[in-house]
Amino acid sequence: METTLVYDASFDGFLTAVFTAFEMKLKTVKIVPKQRFQQPLFGDSETVYTNQEKANRVWAGLKKKLSTDEARRFYYAFLSEKTSVEDTLYNAIVYVFAATTNVGSNYTNKYILEIAKLTKNVGREKHRMEAFVRFKLTKDGIYFANIEPDFNVLPLIKRHFEKRYADQKWLIYDLKRKYGIYYDLEKVAIITLELGADFDPTKTSAAIFAEVELEFQQLWNNYFKSTNIASRKNMKLHIQHVPKRYWKYLSEKSVV
Repeated sequence: METTLVYDASFDGFLTAVFTAFEMKLKTVKIVPKQRFQQPLFGDSETVYTNQEKANRVWAGLKKKLSTDEARRFYYAFLSEKTSVEDTLYNAIVYVFAATTNVGSNYTNKYILEIAKLTKNVGREKHRMEAFVRFKLTKDGIYFANIEPDFNVLPLIKRHFEKRYADQKWLIYDLKRKYGIYYDLEKVAIITLELGADFDPTKTSAAIFAEVELEFQQLWNNYFKSTNIASRKNMKLHIQHVPKRYWKYLSEKSVV
């Protein structure tokens, strides 16, 4: 009989669920985040509460069996948020722990192969976010940027921006997942915001952003238009490098 383990959607929560499955010696298990849980017609369900010690034990066990890069793939794949990624990761973990050698790059195993594919997609989105994030200076002196990535990459881009913009306060907010990362010149913290119904993430509102920012946005927009030579425009190549779904958040594509 299948047992469904319900967790809080965090990576540590997932690892705790994996520990619970091994601890209970479950033969058939399904792991789902509470947001997607539906009571099964057959089988049992159990809520798993995140336990840092148990999560750390599973992660430490994986790192002993895998290389650093191979272990990292499990985290990247998790951040893809793909439906049933938990089952893919769980089956891969069972496979890794059962093997007597390192099988983290054995792509003949469908679960290991799927993790590699998801990692590639998430990694590509991470690099795009690092390139396409555009900050705007707010009236209270914070550089603000909003994004809506395909995958949950905020945890992956945190270090990049912390190093690159260490001398200024900044906030990158994921509108899709309704949380952000805020740097206060000392550390990065996870925050949530109550954005008003009239908030338009594609505009540089005079009510929110500093006057100098409005001037800069206009100058940058004018510069971009003046240097855009129509006869040399290659829209197909441009879209390949800067997909349209990112345009609404790019200063050079917007009108103040």
